[in-house]
Amino acid sequence: MADADDVRRLAMSLPHVVEIDSDGFDFRVADKGFVWSYPERVPGKPRVIRTDIAVLFVGDEAEKQALLLGEPDRFFTAPGYDGWPVLMVRLAKVTAERLAELVTDAWRMRAPEELVSDLDEASLGQAR
Repeated sequence: MADADDVRRLAMSLPHVVEIDSDGFDFRVADKGFVWSYPERVPGKPRVIRTDIAVLFVGDEAEKQALLLGEPDRFFTAPGYDGWPVLMVRLAKVTAERLAELVTDAWRMRAPEELVSDLDEASLGQAR
């Protein structure tokens, strides 16, 4: 079971990540968001920042749909994210290891190629 502290720890372990001041969590690489707290919007009510749910980038619409269909207890989307390769993950439904994969993949989707190579080089150094 993962939580907001796991999101923060994992995101900040990646190269060139900046945390933006927010009511929840909001992480960026090269000025592009890759994982943030879910801003839940219910008609007629004020927006609520949910730190038990993370919004993150995925590869493309096909990957998004595969995750939504394959693991509906873990992943969902909302109308404001239609057409975007992002989805929401219920943190209590994933392990820290799975969250690490998701956050790292989201970072890779948003980071410029030269920064991705920094991560790849660091990973190779740790594997030795």
